[in-house]
Amino acid sequence: MHAKDILIEGFGRIREEVHAAVDGLGPDELNARPGSGANSVSWLVWHLTRVQDDHIADAFGLEQVWLSEGWEKRLALGLPRHDTGYGHTPAEVAEVRVDSGDLLTGYHDAVHERTLEALRSLTAEELERVVDERWDPPVTLGVRLVSVLSDDLQHVGQAAYARGLVQSAAS
Repeated sequence: MHAKDILIEGFGRIREEVHAAVDGLGPDELNARPGSGANSVSWLVWHLTRVQDDHIADAFGLEQVWLSEGWEKRLALGLPRHDTGYGHTPAEVAEVRVDSGDLLTGYHDAVHERTLEALRSLTAEELERVVDERWDPPVTLGVRLVSVLSDDLQHVGQAAYARGLVQSAAS
């Protein structure tokens, strides 16, 4: 198995878990926060998708799906165009509200497809390409992709946990 096939498998698992965390939830459940400082399912899924979109676009020299395919307007969150949620305060998290899980999964699916397109063209040599020199050591494409995978898996796990908390509180 090639490295790009492992990455494709990993990002596919994120997509599966995003759908499992969101499917069947109404707006109240999507936007509920299990505690005043906690993140909602909608914020977590939006954020992990924005980070993936931002980082994949940057690493491969692509446009962000958020902007190029109009997801910024469809989700209409009222945030700055390039906001990914990084560093959001609890008050900013509370402002990220969606009306439909289909919007969240639709945006995630579009980013997932763009990610797969980029990964399918990947060569082993490209994984060594430096994509960020602000770190010591500089970050290679391979390290960046694993970082996005790790971050996304953590956040989708948090979304699944938040879903469980919200559903158990409602019953």
